[in-house]
Amino acid sequence: MSVYLDYNASAPILPEVLEAMVSVYRNTPGNADSRTHIFGTNAAKAVQNSRASIASILAVDPSEVIFTSGSTESNNTAILGIEEYARATKKMHIITTAIEHKAVLEPLKYLEGKGFSVDYVKPDESGRINSETLLSKVRNDTVLVSVMFVNSETGIIQPVEEIGRALKKKKVLFHVDATQALGKLNDRIRNLDYDMMSIAAHKIGGPQGIGALILKRDEQYKRPPITPLMYGGHQEHGFRPGTTPVALVVGFATAMEYAEKNLDRNMKECQRIKDTFFDVIKDLPYTLNGDPNFCLPSTVNLSIDGLDAEAAFLCLGDSYSFSNGSACNSSSHSLSYVLEAMGLSEKRKSEAIRLSWSGTEKIDFSEFVSIVASML
Repeated sequence: MSVYLDYNASAPILPEVLEAMVSVYRNTPGNADSRTHIFGTNAAKAVQNSRASIASILAVDPSEVIFTSGSTESNNTAILGIEEYARATKKMHIITTAIEHKAVLEPLKYLEGKGFSVDYVKPDESGRINSETLLSKVRNDTVLVSVMFVNSETGIIQPVEEIGRALKKKKVLFHVDATQALGKLNDRIRNLDYDMMSIAAHKIGGPQGIGALILKRDEQYKRPPITPLMYGGHQEHGFRPGTTPVALVVGFATAMEYAEKNLDRNMKECQRIKDTFFDVIKDLPYTLNGDPNFCLPSTVNLSIDGLDAEAAFLCLGDSYSFSNGSACNSSSHSLSYVLEAMGLSEKRKSEAIRLSWSGTEKIDFSEFVSIVASML
């Protein structure tokens, strides 16, 4: 069976999560908004307890946790939901980076078509954004800055702490896509200055189809001025109508609790796996893509000299399952726009592959090296 090395796309569901969800499906059939019977009350309690658990881990108030279908919806809500406020205040300038997920870039392109001005800041070859460069683009009419905490393709941690502190002083709204940081950089998430944050369960062993948008209240206890994208119910404080998926919510909370409890051990094991990988491939001709000093221990993006990425997928696929970037772009054979923004050569981009893992796995890379060596 192929070794799974695509955790940044989606992590396998944890047994503890699956067990908790099955229990809900079997024992809590009610709608969380049905107030007239015990089944509805039990469902509501399950959601309430899960929301409180997630909020506690993130060091926010439970009322600030808005459940969504995942980070894509959270990103869209944070970005598109700002339009009405931006027009009313005549602040129609947004700053982001050229290496954001498509769930950020495409909503911004949509807003550009409606008259917004957007600055896209590029990283250098390290894969990291220069915070001073980004902050220098803030104007009097800047309404929003959106920056990911960790890039999904390279695993490079962005300087969101510096950006957040500066934007708080400037009173500019700050949205952080923390999808890849959740369960790995929890302490830094808790201490981060931000207004809106997107997270998803399936990156940390939770179920697909559930995430959250954190809408933090300011000193006046006001939420960010977001207008809902959907209507039809009062759920999630009116930001996300529809029947609450109780089992998914419980699964999300269970995954976050597991990740928080095992975070230090998991990250140490991830680093051990990375060290082992580099030791095993030391004789291969490769180049790392991104500064290893700012990279998560669970991610490697590298280009192997002379080995086209598509050929690597074909020859290694029976033994190792990995990718060359974001799963949302995998249907396209075009080269990575993230590596393009970093200024890498066409050859290096065409040879780039991404491997990502969890500390719960035992991985033998010996066959990886022997197959690659035979292809060079």
